[in-house]
Amino acid sequence: MKIVIHRGSHEIGGTCIQIFTERNSVLLDLGMPLSKETRELDVSNLRPDAVLISHPHQDHFGLIDLLDPDVLVYMGEVGKNLIDATRMLIGKPLHSNNFRYFKSGQAFAVGAFTITPYLVDHSAVDAYGFLIEADGKRIFYSGDFRAHGRKSALFEKIISHPPKDIDLLFMEGTMIHRKNSDFPTEAHVEERIFETIKDQDNITFLISSSQNIDRIVSALRACKRAGKTLVIDIYTAWILEQLKVISDHIPAREWDLVRVYASHRQDKKLTEHPEFFGDFRKRVYTHRVKKEELQACPRDFLFFAKMSHFKIIDLYKGEKRVNVIYSQWLGYLSYLDGDYYGAEAMAAYRNDPGINFVYAHTSGHATVEDLKRFAWALNPKALVPVHTDHNNGFQNIYSRVLPQSDGVSFDLDELIRLAVD
Repeated sequence: MKIVIHRGSHEIGGTCIQIFTERNSVLLDLGMPLSKETRELDVSNLRPDAVLISHPHQDHFGLIDLLDPDVLVYMGEVGKNLIDATRMLIGKPLHSNNFRYFKSGQAFAVGAFTITPYLVDHSAVDAYGFLIEADGKRIFYSGDFRAHGRKSALFEKIISHPPKDIDLLFMEGTMIHRKNSDFPTEAHVEERIFETIKDQDNITFLISSSQNIDRIVSALRACKRAGKTLVIDIYTAWILEQLKVISDHIPAREWDLVRVYASHRQDKKLTEHPEFFGDFRKRVYTHRVKKEELQACPRDFLFFAKMSHFKIIDLYKGEKRVNVIYSQWLGYLSYLDGDYYGAEAMAAYRNDPGINFVYAHTSGHATVEDLKRFAWALNPKALVPVHTDHNNGFQNIYSRVLPQSDGVSFDLDELIRLAVD
């Protein structure tokens, strides 16, 4: 069995790993890189039999539209629905790939490969690791995972009943040289949101991803405690609509203290695509909050927003400071608007006298201690770091770590021999 890490051996994001048997090959993720200083990847020359997408974050699926449309793309159905919603609402056509859906714990075959998905705790819903079996070998790909979210039981389940006899573990290492001590769990984020909004004199904007369902839950719980109303946009409302099929505990627009803000741009997409959204527009408008209501008593609201909402935020600046709770990776604030629209405005808010800028975020990735627990529970013959910018920092994580380089093919038997010698 041959393996090539096309990208991801020494950077976070843009992950793509190809595993070959004599007759078949599969890709583990095919992501859009986060860094401009990254290895170029000619997707047209990869020619896999299938791609396994671990979760619906751009840095793991963002290049699938460059594939031959006949190549099978496997992912969770909820994750695919979220990708479709994003593209529809920003005015891009849906992917034309040949999609197949899997479910956690249910094995499926791709040529000589047998693949078993494992649902994991991550800041994106419908996130998975994979057990890949072929040629008598067993490889586990962690995808992105953590142990401190509201789905931490998934991590403990794998630790308590790990897949056995793992030859190779590809494990992410986003947090190898990062700390999560300020907000070690989602509960700590919830507490900071509550403390910020409970006695507010003006509106609060919480800047986060609509796919971070744990963060939406934290926002709603804080609103209930503080007697405030949570405002979400149409995109977030649609995401929560999709999640009804997997949980009754996901916040929804029908719940008390949840209202929907309808921007003209997003509303236009609903009316343009009734074949996709059905009667969603009609139903969501029964929970609409208009800007006049927000402006009449802004202290009653927490607005779940994006960086791109900075123009709305600016409308509320005045004698009373606006709270902006920044609740995602701080690194985005170093980008220009051309990379992440609204990043420059968010960065400027840190020094804006009209803004009370608050940071409250817990990582979507495993801490060093949890990486250790994961590695030792699976106890692979060899561990190869991926999704990390410090692949040499794994030596204190596990005993049989063999960092690799992008674009260099290696033989699995030879790697195992080196690891165990």
